[in-house]
Amino acid sequence: MPAADPVDLAKQVRELVAALGRSSDPAAFEELLSLHAAVGLALGASARTLAEAQSWAKVADYAGTSKQAAWSRWRG
Repeated sequence: MPAADPVDLAKQVRELVAALGRSSDPAAFEELLSLHAAVGLALGASARTLAEAQSWAKVADYAGTSKQAAWSRWRG
């Protein structure tokens, strides 16, 4: 099975998150809060993985910040 394209996955996630945001069910709000935390953790993991494969300077470039700020935020 080929790896999923990140752009396609992100599109699907955005659609699902938007559906939760339109819901009046309190459980949808709770799930969005949980997803917020999960995305934060995933960003950190992704930044560290990218830094290992490339550099903290590249992470900073992608994030539109300084190398020091990227390292400080996501070094783990």
